[in-house]
Amino acid sequence: MQKTLSNDDLRVFVVVARKASFNAAAEELGMSGAYVSKRVRLLEQDLGVRLLHRTTRRVSVTEQGERVVHWAQQILDDVDHLHQELAVTRSEPRGQLRIVSSFGFGRNVVAPALSRLVERYPALQVRLEVFDRLVDVASEGFDLDIRVGDEIAPQLMARRLADNHRVLCAAPGYLARRGTPRSLTELTGHDCLVIKERDHPFGVWRLRSGALDETVKVTGPLSANNGEMVVQWAVDGRGIALRSLWDVGPLLQSGALVQILPEWRQEANVWAVYPSRLHASAKVRVCVDFLQEHFAQHQLKDIARPLGG
Repeated sequence: MQKTLSNDDLRVFVVVARKASFNAAAEELGMSGAYVSKRVRLLEQDLGVRLLHRTTRRVSVTEQGERVVHWAQQILDDVDHLHQELAVTRSEPRGQLRIVSSFGFGRNVVAPALSRLVERYPALQVRLEVFDRLVDVASEGFDLDIRVGDEIAPQLMARRLADNHRVLCAAPGYLARRGTPRSLTELTGHDCLVIKERDHPFGVWRLRSGALDETVKVTGPLSANNGEMVVQWAVDGRGIALRSLWDVGPLLQSGALVQILPEWRQEANVWAVYPSRLHASAKVRVCVDFLQEHFAQHQLKDIARPLGG
């Protein structure tokens, strides 16, 4: 008798393979580790092959297991896309969306937008995670990466959600004490607040003025891997920061920070990035459409305009 594979068991196995751990998979799926292990064991029995090598510390996927991961992901994507397309035709996108973003942008911009998203589409289940590192959106199992910055791997799909750029700024007190730089080369003699955030090279500021591109290596007594801390240090008068307008725009308007070398900027637009296998996902499409509309109407609308570009 031919056995019928369970989509639920395939989904459990794909998560276990990605996490290389029954317990980590169980945490993501909201199940017990024992139940996850049982479902994978039953799938192995149904297929008649060993899918995982098990040790006391971790699990690894067998050669046959790798083939099953590939086909299982394709089957699950097809089933999900079918449900999503039918749901969208009823204006009811449903299912889980795993979204990742950076700490500051995720907390201050993405989270409020997603709150409105689920208000409009209550059948969606959104899981937002934030990291200040570059996430491999495909291999780590995310549907969307809402990121700031224009460096995107060519194998990924991307859609621009909003215009944005980074500017150089400092507190009036710092500039009164140390002077205002008149050229990029003068930055090397100043205290610069260096940040290591996601894919930004540490201490290297790449800037553009019209058709000119320049790179300057900066240093300073304070550095961090979190943009919010760097902004606070800038407000405290500790040095010069290179930060996005979405972040420092209100501080520039209030005078807490002053833009310096305004002819120089760093492009850092807001993008929705997703694996190519999800290019036909109605659920992802609805979310991206909503975020683009939301950012156009709310805090990212023409953010550069009050500062003259």
